[in-house]
Amino acid sequence: MAFDPPYASARSTRVVFFERRELDRLLRLYGRMVAAGEWRDYGIDGLEEAAVFSVFKRASEAPLYRIEKRPSLARRQGAWAVIGHGGHVLRRGHELEQVLRFFDRGRFRVVD
Repeated sequence: MAFDPPYASARSTRVVFFERRELDRLLRLYGRMVAAGEWRDYGIDGLEEAAVFSVFKRASEAPLYRIEKRPSLARRQGAWAVIGHGGHVLRRGHELEQVLRFFDRGRFRVVD
């Protein structure tokens, strides 16, 4: 979804943002991960080329993960991507649900 902010000038470009059902799904995932003690804060950005949902362990740090929607890649690699802390693409796909399955994987822990 793209829209023009109310304060935009005539020369400004359109902004990519999440649709209501996409944002609802992202916030449900966020709530589940907060309840598990994994995440503590989030941020949402609407940019020219992408909409970004960032999640943080602590508000003062860089994001743990960024979930990006890039409509320009929809026909090629897929509009959705999960990007890790170092900027590596961890999962990419055409559907949001497919990409969010990355967070359903079991976590490996070191056991003494």
